[in-house]
Amino acid sequence: MAEQTYDEVTDPKPDEEGYVRGLGSRQIQMIAIGGAIGTGLFLGAGTAISKAGPSLILSYAVAGVVIFVIMRALGELLTYRPVSGSFAEYAREFLGPFAGYVTGWTYWLFWVVTGMAETTAAAVYVNFWEPSIPRWISALVFLVILYAANLISVKLFGEIEFWFSMVKVTAILGMILIGVGVLTLGFSDAGDTASITNLWAEGGFFPKGIGATVMTLQIVMFAYLGVELVGVTAGESEDPQKTLPRAINTLPWRIALFYIGALVIILSVVPWTEFQPGVSPFVAAFAKMGIPAGAGIINFVVLTAALSSCNSGMYSTGRMLRDLALRGQAPGRLTKLNANRTPAMAITVSALLMGAGVVLNYLAPARAFEYITAVATVCGIWTWAMILICQIRYRRAWTGGHLPPPTFKAPGNLASSWLALAFLALVVVLIGFDEDNRISLYVFPVWALLLVVSYQVLKRTRPEAVHGVPHDHLHVRNGR
Repeated sequence: MAEQTYDEVTDPKPDEEGYVRGLGSRQIQMIAIGGAIGTGLFLGAGTAISKAGPSLILSYAVAGVVIFVIMRALGELLTYRPVSGSFAEYAREFLGPFAGYVTGWTYWLFWVVTGMAETTAAAVYVNFWEPSIPRWISALVFLVILYAANLISVKLFGEIEFWFSMVKVTAILGMILIGVGVLTLGFSDAGDTASITNLWAEGGFFPKGIGATVMTLQIVMFAYLGVELVGVTAGESEDPQKTLPRAINTLPWRIALFYIGALVIILSVVPWTEFQPGVSPFVAAFAKMGIPAGAGIINFVVLTAALSSCNSGMYSTGRMLRDLALRGQAPGRLTKLNANRTPAMAITVSALLMGAGVVLNYLAPARAFEYITAVATVCGIWTWAMILICQIRYRRAWTGGHLPPPTFKAPGNLASSWLALAFLALVVVLIGFDEDNRISLYVFPVWALLLVVSYQVLKRTRPEAVHGVPHDHLHVRNGR
């Protein structure tokens, strides 16, 4: 029998994944910050404001608490066993091989379709400055550059993501500081009407009722998608036991500042009635203040946010696809690492599929991409639910003495995790009431059926990929 190389191993131990721990604390911190800031805030908030008014602030606050519960649950799992497979690996351990299979492929799909949409969006933002450039050319150029960067090294990925996140953070902080200046000093064109009373002067804090506020929760949750990305970096963090808890613990002030703080300032400077669906509230605020370069600045920031999302998608899809391949649940060639210890084959396949989005954009109407992002939202909710369920199972295991306790324990008892799960279920129900996003509830069952069928085929053709010999620490799942 030929000697087995690492790339052929189908069930490596967590500390033998073959990656380089090249992501430092500075990069992990900024990836965590950037993961909570995206086009959902810069663009999607305009639609949400028009639907709920100032009460959108409450929606972001409530959803932010739920996201923090989810991330602390993830932190508990990450310090117990930091692996690049992350969500899929935990689902595999605590819920069984099928749950791991579904979670791994669903999270991969989430970032692939997000990458499709974001490369196209980036091309649209380029047309703001140069309408003559064909969108497919811009999208292709961005895709190739990010693909090459992800192949070179994980450190380069981290550095690019650091600076992308820096741009987004700087823009929001700048908006907040200028807004505070307008409110306190009264300068700019908005100085005469800017007031904190705008939060309740136009029809009250709930101008369209509490029901309308609740309906915005699905839009708000889409804005938070990607915050869990820090979990995928676990296998390549220099010191995951320290950097990951630190990054997760900063989440409350990030939500308070970048989401709630920014919205409070914007809605104080500009009455909510002046915001339009599909128009960035940041652009509207800059225009109201009479800052001529405001639209160009925000367009650059939104372009950065789109590229950041695509860069993150390239990274996470490569790691998740390789994790599936290592367990025989994807083609074996996808396990290959290049000389820089990056999953080159898995990244290449994911990038090619993201590139198909460029072709689809050329052939299909823009509405198709709205449907794609709606599907991505449901995929993200599935991932968050798996994190919570796995943490509940893990908590029961270590309190029962079957597994070692984490070094970063989530606060409180399991009640918070159960409440967060109930909240996610509510969001899914709300999606069913929204005509624009309801399509995702039709598409996801088709995806689920595809996974069930493919898993049954896998069980028949490669049973070792499904019923592989478990690690010692997996025995708790089977009651041993």
